[in-house]
Amino acid sequence: MQTVSRLVECVPNFSEGRRPKVVAAIVEAMAQVPQVRVLDVHSDPDHNRSVVTLVGPPEAVVEAAFRGIAEAARRIDLNRHEGQHPFIGAADVVPFVPLEGMSMEETVRLAWDLARRVAETLRLPVYLYGEAALRPERRDLAYIRRGGYARLKETIATDPDRAPDFGPRQLGPAGAVVIGARDFLIAYNVYLNTDDVDVARHIARAVRHASGGLRYVKALGLRVKGRAQVSMNLTNFRKTPVHRVMELIRREAARYGTSVHHSELVGMIPQQAVWDAARWYLQLDEFHEYPVLEARVCRAFHTPTADALHRLAQAGPGPALVSLVGYAGAMAASLTAKLAGTLGSRGRTLREEALALRESLLRWAEVDAAALQAHWEVVRKIGDDEADAAWPEDLRRAPWAMQEDLHRLQALVEAMFPHLRQGPKKDAEGLLVLVAALQRMLQGVTAED
Repeated sequence: MQTVSRLVECVPNFSEGRRPKVVAAIVEAMAQVPQVRVLDVHSDPDHNRSVVTLVGPPEAVVEAAFRGIAEAARRIDLNRHEGQHPFIGAADVVPFVPLEGMSMEETVRLAWDLARRVAETLRLPVYLYGEAALRPERRDLAYIRRGGYARLKETIATDPDRAPDFGPRQLGPAGAVVIGARDFLIAYNVYLNTDDVDVARHIARAVRHASGGLRYVKALGLRVKGRAQVSMNLTNFRKTPVHRVMELIRREAARYGTSVHHSELVGMIPQQAVWDAARWYLQLDEFHEYPVLEARVCRAFHTPTADALHRLAQAGPGPALVSLVGYAGAMAASLTAKLAGTLGSRGRTLREEALALRESLLRWAEVDAAALQAHWEVVRKIGDDEADAAWPEDLRRAPWAMQEDLHRLQALVEAMFPHLRQGPKKDAEGLLVLVAALQRMLQGVTAED
């Protein structure tokens, strides 16, 4: 199986959710690009909108996005469009999200390249938003889309603030396209046990950051499928987790004598957000991914060693020196377990201890990588000085925990050494040298604490 070292996500939103044949044609145009995978299609007739999730190598995903925009422009006439959701384009918004082997800077360049191509080839006005914005005020999608299609049609040719970043200053039936780069976004809708849309609007006002609610939450109150709905975008689930949003909505709904009926996701959700919600609701304070059966099976049978190598090599925040020590230590623990297996029954306990150390070292490698990535996101937003004052606890704990695991691993190898045959002894000698080197690599990190 071919290993893809660089992956990007694209989540184009199309202003069509009522004509399945049109949506299918748009999706098919994108799905035909080799190496691109369509992971999800969510259509809503009340919003009259479809959200598609694509993943693949960057160049292939850009090509798929272009084909989707072109197909939508051919098939959707916004002069006839009606729906609850704000819009300015047939292909309304096309964000790119960096996944494996991709930095945000590289993802921004993808957005710029696509914007130029759409403007030059399809002759559509293009606005850039998020991390790809060329004007600071246009980082916010709502700013670009204010007034909707009808208002933009009136002002695009005369108002300098409404001039597109690329393409003509005129709006046809396909409208404009907003293209950008961003971090993960969770589109999350909560339905209430009432059809009173005013209640949903009151709750949306209490929840959204712009009117004094939760940071990283955008919200509207709508009537969808006969129920009041709080429609939201959660732009940073790490800082404002999904469960915190849900609990505030529950409390606000109770004020108005109603309750939550159900909720839905539009598109996909990062795995970590689901685990965070499970940890909070189930009060599993020490919960992590490893007790989850499917995650363990995937790690045991389906995750190639090359994955760790690609992640170590990628630009931007992520696995670094401490994670490298963890990965290397886990491999050393695996070989230790193999050598213990040559000792028969007297090596059984040593083998079990070596395998337990392998899992521990792998876990701390991943903990360190996740904490490092989160830390550099903080640095990017608030600066080095304040971020250093809030150095994540996991970045302090991981090297110390690995150092303890490596000491135990060294003791295991030394304990079995006298009982090994000549060939395995050579391997054990190499293991002792490797473990000692890994311990020295961590000394500089632990000394800083």
